[in-house]
Amino acid sequence: MTGLPPLVAIAGPTAVGKTAHALAVASALGGEVIGADSRQLYTGMDIGTAKPTPAERAAVPHYLIDVAPPDHTFTLAEYQRMAYAAIDASHARGRLALLVGGTGQYISAVVEGWGIPEVAPRPELRAELEAFAEAHGAPALHDRLAAADPAAAARIDYRNVRRVVRALEVCMATGQPISRLQAKTPPPYRVFIIGLTMARAKLYRRVDARVDAMIEMGLVEEAGALAARYGWETPALSGLGYKQIGAHLRGACPLAEAVDAIKRETHAFVRRQYTWFRKMDGLRWVDVDAVDEQAVTLMVQDWLDNGG
Repeated sequence: MTGLPPLVAIAGPTAVGKTAHALAVASALGGEVIGADSRQLYTGMDIGTAKPTPAERAAVPHYLIDVAPPDHTFTLAEYQRMAYAAIDASHARGRLALLVGGTGQYISAVVEGWGIPEVAPRPELRAELEAFAEAHGAPALHDRLAAADPAAAARIDYRNVRRVVRALEVCMATGQPISRLQAKTPPPYRVFIIGLTMARAKLYRRVDARVDAMIEMGLVEEAGALAARYGWETPALSGLGYKQIGAHLRGACPLAEAVDAIKRETHAFVRRQYTWFRKMDGLRWVDVDAVDEQAVTLMVQDWLDNGG
């Protein structure tokens, strides 16, 4: 492993301080940031996704930010390919690659080398399977998956109809179990994963302050302009912040109610992020209230000096 190029991942929930820590590490150690945020990929979605500022992006090279319009639907496989290409290009330039973001699925897919079936969605087949579940019940649909792919059925809850449908879709399209196609192949890097955390009550206060700042910066105007161009039905605009502001702009609720909903639902999102990150093998938690950015930089330097 010591001969492999290094990849440092900096993960953590929303508003914990990932950008500041990544900038500190990158500035000190000659690093470049590869984004791992499912919404920062989109152009125009700047305020609501808390993208690094133009000054921050000028100070340290950033990649996989602003790579497609909001009406482009990214697959996990597409993101993984782009991330590997960006990491390899960073290594080719002699820089330290830093995979930074709060989308746990993206980080896991990259650092664990997930096999991701290249099967495009089949709307008619999906509709047929969803109708079967509606008519006969989710357990009956899950039984069909158990017959076709017992390994996938064992790890997918029958209540998660969307995942059951996708697993059956892949099986029926390829003739192979999705569990076989999803076998992991570790990527050719030595990986160090840092998970930033802080006391939950303080993190929630930071979330709330960030939401208030987004409103002051023009989130309502940004959301309205995006909807005028792409339409509210665009999946990217169903995410946190944009969804609630959309309800306000369409007259469903006053702005104060929309803002409260953003805060409340972001707290719930933070809890889901923690659930994902706790399942990641090898993640090293760092309490940012106890350890500053310089200490995190020294931690990465020590890991590099000792060959990972």
